[in-house]
Amino acid sequence: MNPPSALSVSAVVSFLREVLEANEFFSDLWIQGEVSNYSRSQVGHRYFSLKDANAALRTVLFRDNMSGFQLKDGERVIAHGRITIYPQRGELQFVADFVRPEGVGILAAKFEELRLRLEAEGLFDPGRKRPLPRFPRTIGLVTSPTGAALQDIRNVLARRWPLATILLSPALVQGEQAAGQVTAALRRLAKEPALDLAIVARGGGSAEDLSAFNDERVARAIYGFPVPVVLGVGHETDVTIADLVADLRAPTPSAAAERAVPDAAQMEQALRSIDRQMASVARGALAEQAGRVESQLRRIQYAAPDPVGLAINVRSLVRDMQAGLERRCAADRARFENVAARIDSLNPMATLARGFAIVQKELSGKKPVVNSARKVKPGDRLSVSVADGAFWAEVS
Repeated sequence: MNPPSALSVSAVVSFLREVLEANEFFSDLWIQGEVSNYSRSQVGHRYFSLKDANAALRTVLFRDNMSGFQLKDGERVIAHGRITIYPQRGELQFVADFVRPEGVGILAAKFEELRLRLEAEGLFDPGRKRPLPRFPRTIGLVTSPTGAALQDIRNVLARRWPLATILLSPALVQGEQAAGQVTAALRRLAKEPALDLAIVARGGGSAEDLSAFNDERVARAIYGFPVPVVLGVGHETDVTIADLVADLRAPTPSAAAERAVPDAAQMEQALRSIDRQMASVARGALAEQAGRVESQLRRIQYAAPDPVGLAINVRSLVRDMQAGLERRCAADRARFENVAARIDSLNPMATLARGFAIVQKELSGKKPVVNSARKVKPGDRLSVSVADGAFWAEVS
């Protein structure tokens, strides 16, 4: 049989370190003890031991964790962190990420550690908080099915906003299983496509009773919920991690229901007031338009012509035109008759009718007028035209 091969120191230390860091128990530890051998490096890391009457544990608090927190030898503290091995020295070491004086109590210390860590991640950022829907139709409810909070919320919703449908996702809200059940109830509701908002509620109690709402799982379930979440847990003075993450915090379950929905009675009064205002505005607008119409009507009536007067004027114009036309016709007739008389006086037939005659000499097919005796000689053939005809004559 071959002897086993020897392992290097680095291999053993690395193996031990991996075993420790893989164990969940050693990765999330709360330890209380007394600070001793405290020192601070130039870069800001703090080194000390946590000890009690029987043992000591080498501890480091790096500068990025709680940079403003001060420590001193002899102070009793509660610290959170993980166990590992420092390879260069092969020493067991507690890497702390949170330290508080022991007097604050373990619950308060755990609360503060989680608060600081989630705050650094942005889970409490006011800018990410979503406004509640104004008129929710479907409301998810996470609470105990046997608690008083359920009936209180139902009574408030039935009185204020009966139009909403309530989807109950039951869960224990106290005890060791409460955090897991509240987380599972939120996940069930998150699958509802018609959900408008969710209410997480329970009545008052001690800090231990409310510990489920200081659980990181519940906080992250609220943070990742698809619609706004209203939290009504405990009494008004109770503040939990879930309160800080929720989109809206209410001091009690009843207050959560009141803040989640509008008041139907107030809405009815508001609608009636709006109706009255609209009616008043409409009446005012109608009265104003009626006044404008009447004003325009008066202007039109004032500007419109008088039919009777127009008829009289038209008849007068017709008479004037007829009289003028008659005068013009009479004047034209007189001028015509005067011209006709003048034309008649120049008519040669009229002259012939008074006994005159036109004498023309027959000459080579032409008939020149004879207006002098010297223009004829014996033997000339003449054409004599009188009023009723013509005849031939010969000069002798």
